[in-house]
Amino acid sequence: MSNMKEQIIDRLTRYVKIDTQSDPNSNTTPSTTKQWDLLNLLESELKALGLETDMDSNGYLFATLDSNVEYDVPTVGFLAHVDTSPDFNATNVNPQIIEKYDGNPLKLGKTDRILDPKVFPELKQVIGDTFMITDGTSLLGADDKAGVVEIMEGLNYLLEHPEIKHGKIRVGFTPDEEIGRGPHKFDVKRFNADFAYTMDGSQLGELQFESFNAAAAKVTCHGVNVHPGSAKNAMINAISLGQQFNSLLPPSEVPERTEGYEGFYHLMNFEGNVEKATLQYIIRDHDKKQFDLRKKRFMEIRDDINSHFEDYPVKVDVEDQYYNMAEKIKPHQHIIDIPTKVFNRLGIEPNTEPIRGGTDGSQLSFMGLPTPNIFTGCGNFHGPFEYASIDVMEKAVQVMVGITEEVAKSNQ
Repeated sequence: MSNMKEQIIDRLTRYVKIDTQSDPNSNTTPSTTKQWDLLNLLESELKALGLETDMDSNGYLFATLDSNVEYDVPTVGFLAHVDTSPDFNATNVNPQIIEKYDGNPLKLGKTDRILDPKVFPELKQVIGDTFMITDGTSLLGADDKAGVVEIMEGLNYLLEHPEIKHGKIRVGFTPDEEIGRGPHKFDVKRFNADFAYTMDGSQLGELQFESFNAAAAKVTCHGVNVHPGSAKNAMINAISLGQQFNSLLPPSEVPERTEGYEGFYHLMNFEGNVEKATLQYIIRDHDKKQFDLRKKRFMEIRDDINSHFEDYPVKVDVEDQYYNMAEKIKPHQHIIDIPTKVFNRLGIEPNTEPIRGGTDGSQLSFMGLPTPNIFTGCGNFHGPFEYASIDVMEKAVQVMVGITEEVAKSNQ
């Protein structure tokens, strides 16, 4: 095993054992105080590397590796988020190391959970790799602690190899990405980079610069509750209104039936009673016109149902969350060309399929910092079947180092 792989395992093990789960119900930034545990550790480790650090009161930790060339080079940034998903248990993470994975199903700890390539076929891509898995009782947190590790190891490698020429490098570790707030208090001016990359992807080769346009929608149905024995022409059942609303959306345009560039409506929560029912949706589409039509359809369904009542019982609130970052990245083709050259040099096949989701880069690109997304070597995020390929993580470090070298070389 290479020295870098050993360092990656050590660092990832230390980081995933720190509970940094974010909380969508909190109004603070970071949303949980435990995110400070990793942020403070990272700040001390960055300082130990001799880097200048800058952390604000909202948990945005920035650091600088100064240029080692005498000519002007654009400042490139690398970003990762410290929080882990609130969707599954993140306490008492107990990582397991598998040496040279043989492709067979793996029992996760003492649980009944099985990490099976028949269920998760992407595991076939990491046969022969060393990788980290959970014991089945928690998520791993490689989303995005793998990215954090890769940035730290990349900085360490550049410091150990001053013969590699690079310009000024800015790195940033941010809170609350998993609850959609990662860039909300990110100060692009303070970060002061010309462009950046989030180390927050998944499979080897991912180079993502297209994302969904995204919105959240809340449908509130107001009913009239009377005794069912005398309810004729008087009762309005809010639950039935909610069911009617959802039935008027295309049944094939849901996450479980779409792929690639296909958009969807996703009913995430439905709760209530006869008096009041609430439906929570997310709306996604890569195409801006189709995205706008999807939001319009919500209003048309609302109006259709309300037209049968005097008191307009259905209310719809739609809020845009982020937009397709391709709009801000594609005009700057060199930001894509640089990692593509590095991938080719390392023998990595670039995969530029669109993200069926969003990263901090989606919002940051519209805030003035064009930010594509690069693979981390991990998969099955947000649950007990999560894994991290140490071999692919090592390649991600090589990509980060290669990008800094390519930026310097192309500006000589």
